[in-house]
Amino acid sequence: MANQDDALRTSPLDRREALAALGLAAAAFPTLGLAQPTPQPAKGPPIAVIPGSAAPADLKVFDEASGQFVLPALPYAFDALEPHIDAKTMEIHHDKHHAAYVAGLNKAIAELARIRAAAGDSSLVKHWANQVSFHGAGHINHSLFWQMMAPAGKGGGGSPRGALADAIQKAFGSYEQFLAQFKATATSVEGGGWGWLVVEPWSRQLLLIQGEKQQDLMVTGCLPVLGIDVWEHAYYLKYQNKRADYVNAFPNLINWEFCGKLYDRAIAR
Repeated sequence: MANQDDALRTSPLDRREALAALGLAAAAFPTLGLAQPTPQPAKGPPIAVIPGSAAPADLKVFDEASGQFVLPALPYAFDALEPHIDAKTMEIHHDKHHAAYVAGLNKAIAELARIRAAAGDSSLVKHWANQVSFHGAGHINHSLFWQMMAPAGKGGGGSPRGALADAIQKAFGSYEQFLAQFKATATSVEGGGWGWLVVEPWSRQLLLIQGEKQQDLMVTGCLPVLGIDVWEHAYYLKYQNKRADYVNAFPNLINWEFCGKLYDRAIAR
């Protein structure tokens, strides 16, 4: 019977395969007409500019040339979501927290590659696999999250339209009933995590679910339509411990056009 090292060496995990395996959001990215990043304020560390982002293009979370996952630029300035989310929170959230998920994902994949090459400690496979799951989900969740928001009155706020509006009506009875359940779902997440509106692909229906941490409690195969980050780092500078106030303000920023594209892609699969 092959030992663990042999199994790892004969079953290489390609970085692109890792992206596909991350679960909740990996299938949501291709050809969505994502918002174009705009120049960031001069303060603080520079935002990574993804190659090719000067021209209209889809969001890039992985760079083929370097074989590394990368931090996508925000599609708006740090202060664009005020007064609902303050500039400093956006700067720290993107430049520090999201960047840490990208770094953690790249490190975990690199460590698994070292183990396959018999240069690492095979007893740490479980640890690094868990790190791929946690940091990978954090990277994808946040990459979507930035696009799921837009400045109030400039793409953010209002209500869903088209097929997504019809699906919300069918699943929840009305937009108002959906919004009440969405807020309750997000506000009641235990510890840090997310509230998600997703498409369950077998039934092709919308569900509201919670995700603890970055990936715990997620329903396998579900495709994201709308998510709200309710880790404290997403709101604490402005709202302190009043998560419900942050959640109540969030609908002013929902980019329903982007969410509608996610829905259209999910049900077209």
